[in-house]
Amino acid sequence: MNIVILSKGPGNYSTKRLKEEALSRGHTVRVVNYAKCYVTLERGNPVVRYKGKDLGNVDAIIPRIASSLTKYGSSMVRQFEMQNVFTTTSSIATVRARDKLRSMQLLAKAGVGIPKTVFARETADVEDVLKQVGGAPVIIKVARGTHGNGVVLAETHKAAKAVMQAFYVEGVNFLVQEYIAESAGTDIRALVVNGKVVASMQRQSLDDDFRSNLHQGATGTPIKLTDEERKIAQKAAKAMGLPICGVDMLRSERGPLVLEVNASPGFAIEKVTNRNVAAKIIDYVEQNAKGKRRKDKVGA
Repeated sequence: MNIVILSKGPGNYSTKRLKEEALSRGHTVRVVNYAKCYVTLERGNPVVRYKGKDLGNVDAIIPRIASSLTKYGSSMVRQFEMQNVFTTTSSIATVRARDKLRSMQLLAKAGVGIPKTVFARETADVEDVLKQVGGAPVIIKVARGTHGNGVVLAETHKAAKAVMQAFYVEGVNFLVQEYIAESAGTDIRALVVNGKVVASMQRQSLDDDFRSNLHQGATGTPIKLTDEERKIAQKAAKAMGLPICGVDMLRSERGPLVLEVNASPGFAIEKVTNRNVAAKIIDYVEQNAKGKRRKDKVGA
């Protein structure tokens, strides 16, 4: 097959691993910087251009779209979809996953456990917002953010009010979430491929940071999921319409709670768990690229 990996960083570990695995199986692989692609639009002829040439004869694409380029990157993916090219992650699922509010709405609707969350913008009802999530301490997040950026732990009522007022002044929509004290600084990343968990690790923050994202300096260790955690991770992936994703969960007194579903998870989990995630993804491409295109059934 002719496989295109849409990635800004050919030296990125995840991109390199996908390319290595695909090449080892005899596929033709090209890493394309989607930020430098452009499309031409005319009736019945959806074209993606790159370095002055058409990107044609493509059997499958593997999008690795950065959060900062979600709209542009997903537009490139959509153009390939218009050509009926198989993609491991659809354009609509990428956009959906990058919107924290939309994600939480869909997870809650699907019956997936999540921390109690309030979405707000105005600050007139600060008291009620805090009351709805059980009061301080609370987690306050920018509605669009990644790698743990735009996330604040407000330990007191006064601090929470100040943060919300600051976000309001800046015109930022935000989420206020209950603080799960029993899991502070620790979470679980479950990597799902084709509806099944293929690797899982626990992430522990350093220096008392409440965030456990590896991009913030957390450490990872292999972990065996409970049956409930495995089912919740798979249910969350399905709710988001993502056959390949990273599901981040907390262990709470009332069971696993999903924090986020990442549409383009990194492969650091391979190094932690010694699981060949890239191989599972190429397996998925081989099994599905020639078949009938799946329709998005999420409906939101």
